Amino acid sequence: MATSPAESIVDAVGGPGNIESLTHCATRLRFQLKDAANVDQATVEAIPGVLGAVPQAGDRYQVVIGGAVQNVYNDINALPAMAGAGGGAVDEDDADSIKARERAKGPRGKVAWLDSLFEFLSDSFRPILGALLGASLFITFMALMATLGVIPAWNAPGVTLEPSWQFVNLMWQCVFIFLPLMVAYNAAKKVGADPWVGFSIMAVVMLPQFTGLRDAEGAQQITFLGSDITTVPVFGMPLTIFDYSSQVFPPLLMAGALGLLWKGLRKVIPENIQLIFVPFLAMLVMIPLTAFLIGPIGVYAGAGLANLLSSINDFSPFIFAIVIPLAYPFMVPLGLHWPINAIMLLNIQTLGYDFIQGPMGAWNFACFGATAGVLWISWRARDKQMRQTATGALAAGLLGGISEPSLYGIHLRFKRIYPRMLVGCLVGGLIIGIGGGVQTQAFVFTSLLTIPAFDSVVLYGIAVLAAFVVAMALVIFSDYRTPEQRAEFEAQRDKAEAKAGATSAGAAAAPAAAAAAGSSTAAPAQTAQGTATATLDEPGATDEVSAAIEIASPIDGTAVALSEVPDPVFGGGVMGPGVAIEPTGSTVVSPGAGTVAAAQPTGHAFGLELDNGVELLIHVGIDTVNLKGEGFEVHVKAGDRVEQGTPLVTFDRAVIEKAGYPLITPVIVLNGDAFATVDPVGLGATTAGSPLLVVEK
Repeated sequence: MATSPAESIVDAVGGPGNIESLTHCATRLRFQLKDAANVDQATVEAIPGVLGAVPQAGDRYQVVIGGAVQNVYNDINALPAMAGAGGGAVDEDDADSIKARERAKGPRGKVAWLDSLFEFLSDSFRPILGALLGASLFITFMALMATLGVIPAWNAPGVTLEPSWQFVNLMWQCVFIFLPLMVAYNAAKKVGADPWVGFSIMAVVMLPQFTGLRDAEGAQQITFLGSDITTVPVFGMPLTIFDYSSQVFPPLLMAGALGLLWKGLRKVIPENIQLIFVPFLAMLVMIPLTAFLIGPIGVYAGAGLANLLSSINDFSPFIFAIVIPLAYPFMVPLGLHWPINAIMLLNIQTLGYDFIQGPMGAWNFACFGATAGVLWISWRARDKQMRQTATGALAAGLLGGISEPSLYGIHLRFKRIYPRMLVGCLVGGLIIGIGGGVQTQAFVFTSLLTIPAFDSVVLYGIAVLAAFVVAMALVIFSDYRTPEQRAEFEAQRDKAEAKAGATSAGAAAAPAAAAAAGSSTAAPAQTAQGTATATLDEPGATDEVSAAIEIASPIDGTAVALSEVPDPVFGGGVMGPGVAIEPTGSTVVSPGAGTVAAAQPTGHAFGLELDNGVELLIHVGIDTVNLKGEGFEVHVKAGDRVEQGTPLVTFDRAVIEKAGYPLITPVIVLNGDAFATVDPVGLGATTAGSPLLVVEK
């Protein structure tokens, strides 16, 4: 007997006995489980109506449903098996107890602190990947010009380029010289501190006047841990002078300390004077602490890790070239590759070259080769969804050197891919090891476009080509799916194609039947977009297919990419395309005329059906459902008619920030599949009522 989605979800998360509590927000079910290991992830994601699932630390688990979440939640609680179980158990709690419990849950577990650390590292670097990628292409261009003899060895000691080429060099140097400031901003934001305060603290030790202190009276040269360093007495204490350009460990350590201090200051300083004294006292404490202690510790920590890897490479470049590509497939999902990226930058700064990126390229191209194999199979199997996923992932990899779309979108979902990809990694690493290793004098993303930046280009090119081809061939030869997965997909595909064929045949037969019956009043044919083609020939008619719909901003703030939302469901686009807003205002208004489809009583989320056909979700903050309405004043209810500018909710920023929840507000087009494109008008400062999104039919 077929089971309902509610029953299927309960069974897939381990049954009623595994559920401690169940709540929901505007889009997803939130389970607190007794043991998350009992969840069958694949089964959950295959349930009709489930858009995705997100495992979390502390035995927490989220099932993404979308607009029907309230119905599914009610269905689950109505199950006889859920009587006395955890469903709805939190309804009687007040806001304070909910906040206390949510904070107490935290990211706990045997390795939860590692999850938090890797998330911190990832979010500190991910927003600047675009700048790093752009800079790496400038570097590759300079390397190519040097290889072709257009310019001399641009990064060799003592070489001076003419002003034109010096200017081109500045285009990439700006990113790496000021990289500590970018990392400080992102890391401070991640730990809940004012990112501009973090930026300012790190900026002090990067001022020319700071490095100029090495020439001050009283400065002296000393040897510490085998390195010659300069110290200068400041208020009787020795201040170590470093060049912090391109350093990433100091800003990371600084941000970690700043986050703890920031939270402590907010607890002891009255709210009405926090705006002034929290930043001031944080800077008063952290600037000297960073300059005298945290900065030098970060420099030496990075140097220590770099020396360790250098020692391994010096001992056996052959072993190193094999270990790195075999380790990276497991390091990237955990976030361990971020510290290695920092070491690459440090190697270039101290040694003048890096020896890690070459072997790492073998992993990247094996990863891309496996994706190419999946793309090949999906074309043959007529798997439209996987074909689109693999095409985007392969383009991001070969042109941008970014492995995450392949890794998270495909490889981690199909266990057969990893062993075959590892063979490609091994082959590429062996070739590099046998050839004596590959070096590069610049930090680049390992893509097709950056191959000229490696020395030797020929050895590196052969290695990455072999890694790519081997991984691709093995995936094509053995398939990335199990026989059961392949049979299940083919059955679903054949059923869908048969249904589509029957529909097309019926549609084609209708006009013929009407003509045979002598009908002269047949309705005009409809296009795929629902526009009557006959009406387009009438005077004054417009082509609705190409019409663009403009969606206004619902609140004052700063528009940012959806990927910056610290939530995998919104940030990953599971709910649909859109944009996010870092609000500066406190009132959310309707971005257009329409009807309120859903208004959460907690005030944290609203669903709107606009007159232009767009179904919109506005989600105020992340995890703010846990506040149970505290700090939110709701102005509308489901079914209300709204116009552009109609207030939906007013919220108290202080309540949300004190509870520790991000204020970033996703604005999602839920029916994005019904439109050709959904794009932000532009990122940056925005005001309520100004254009935010453009939706094209």
